[in-house]
Amino acid sequence: MENLIFNIQKYSIHDGEGIRTTVFFKGCPMECKWCHNPESQSYRPDIMHNTEKCVQCGICIEKCPQKAISVKDGIIATSADRCNFCDTCTDSCIVNAREIAGKPYTVDEIMKEIEKDKMFYEQSGGGVTLSGGEVMTQDMDYILGILKKCKRLGYRVNIDTCGHAVFDNFERILPYVDTFLYDIKHMDNEIHRELTGQGNEMVLGNLEKLSEKGAKINIRMPLVEGVNSDDEHIGRVIDFLKTLKIEKVNLLPYHNTGKSKYERMGMNYEGDSYSAPDMDRMEAIRLRFEKNNFNARIGG
Repeated sequence: MENLIFNIQKYSIHDGEGIRTTVFFKGCPMECKWCHNPESQSYRPDIMHNTEKCVQCGICIEKCPQKAISVKDGIIATSADRCNFCDTCTDSCIVNAREIAGKPYTVDEIMKEIEKDKMFYEQSGGGVTLSGGEVMTQDMDYILGILKKCKRLGYRVNIDTCGHAVFDNFERILPYVDTFLYDIKHMDNEIHRELTGQGNEMVLGNLEKLSEKGAKINIRMPLVEGVNSDDEHIGRVIDFLKTLKIEKVNLLPYHNTGKSKYERMGMNYEGDSYSAPDMDRMEAIRLRFEKNNFNARIGG
């Protein structure tokens, strides 16, 4: 049994307590306009081509067994219909301008990577975070395989989720998860659909059900100026969360660090039209949550 993984991040300190290993699964039902990991969205591998590194030597074109690579308008282009992600082009590129986002891993291969840093988990109170993409829309037998092995070894496990998945998937893994890192992007269903490609009914409904079942939940809220950081919207979020059992609220200011990834994937980047609230505004939002008895902090 294999699943596509696009990154295994060691020494992570932003996806839960302590030092963690974060495993990023490929494929997400949402396409958030501010997504900083566009390579996470597709459920299949992607070719990423760095035009700044590329010297257009033509070796990748010559070596590709599928004849999937060509030059169009002076730029190296890859045919998605022909490419079978064999790694020939990435292996032959002399300047490392090409990479494949999404490699198949078995559960045992994932565990081998996780177990390398067990000393750091023990010393820091850290553990493992499964992220994405979206974990909850993957093969749940595969996810359970990782969770059960982690629990057997005594590792604390977090699930980072956008919440858009059938609740049966959450119920299956609930006994093996220490904390859900749960995104809230917008309380208005239609605005949420415009921003992410999906409505929010399933997201909010699953959050209510998880709370009812006693799950430990940390809310993670990306804050974008002029989108979801105004007083009225913050009030709606607080009113909703007050009906639930929430451990912590992480307020995450928007950033555009993923911009270069869009260029490498040939995707249109809309993030330049967004910005983060300034730090005074971020602190005002944090204090408002705090005054409503939430443990709120800025950052992950």
